[in-house]
Amino acid sequence: MKVTAASVALLAVAALPELSMAIPAKRANDSSTPTDIQILNFALTLEHLENAFYTQGLQKYTQQDFLDAKLPTWARGRWNQIAQHESTHVSFLENVIGDQAVQPCTYSFPDTDPISFVTTSFMLETVGVSAYSGAAHFLSNSDYVTSSGAILAVEARQSAWINSAVLKANPWNTAFDTPLDLNQVWTLASGVIVSCPSSNMPLPVKAFPALSFPAGAQPGQTVKVSFNATMPSEQLYVAFIAGLGATFAPLSSQMTVTIPSTLQGVVFPVVTTNGTTVTDSVTIAGPAFLSFDFNSDGTDEL
Repeated sequence: MKVTAASVALLAVAALPELSMAIPAKRANDSSTPTDIQILNFALTLEHLENAFYTQGLQKYTQQDFLDAKLPTWARGRWNQIAQHESTHVSFLENVIGDQAVQPCTYSFPDTDPISFVTTSFMLETVGVSAYSGAAHFLSNSDYVTSSGAILAVEARQSAWINSAVLKANPWNTAFDTPLDLNQVWTLASGVIVSCPSSNMPLPVKAFPALSFPAGAQPGQTVKVSFNATMPSEQLYVAFIAGLGATFAPLSSQMTVTIPSTLQGVVFPVVTTNGTTVTDSVTIAGPAFLSFDFNSDGTDEL
């Protein structure tokens, strides 16, 4: 049998009995399949969002604000560099797309101080990695695949730096990062997007209802979740997506779920009507963004 990188990945996930595959699936090869330009504009929409976040945040928070928040003296300078990266990503994608490039939207970011700026930055960078890895299989132009991979790598470095060097937690999650599909990413991104120009190219995405977990929720806890969606009659589950798989837990009629104790790192929970598979067709709400930090010994004792 020929051993490929894909087969190694499948064997690794299959070796974990509580996991089910959660890799984004290609859409049918018809008019619903996104074009390269649509995918690049999807990426540009996310880069516009990040660019605006850093521009606004660095205007609001001075070096003294960072120091007063007990952040390292060198931290704000690194965020200046990240801001330059995101601006360069925007310019690069605009040049590639040309006159079809989407314009920035209006945003409402949740940061209110330097610390929430840091945690929001970590979330945006991490979701950016998941967005690029999840959308890559739609690209048919090899040059676009290469350039998107180069952007993805920088987003991953930035995410790792924020969580390890600044927040003193883990620089990575599992042996695999987590690819998300277009609608899952859009659900997370749309939470900070107020409106977009009507002249922008329509994107092949939709947002699911937002899913919320209590602040400070941890693996092993039974917590109450909330979302605003039409409730089906069948049993619901929460799929905790991490790496290339998902761990499922039943959702009670009181909207409580026990977070699996084995989870570590960034996890994207989604409410589904299926207890073994995650697809858009069975998704009710989510994903949410959860981060379960662990130390250099691989335990949750930081």
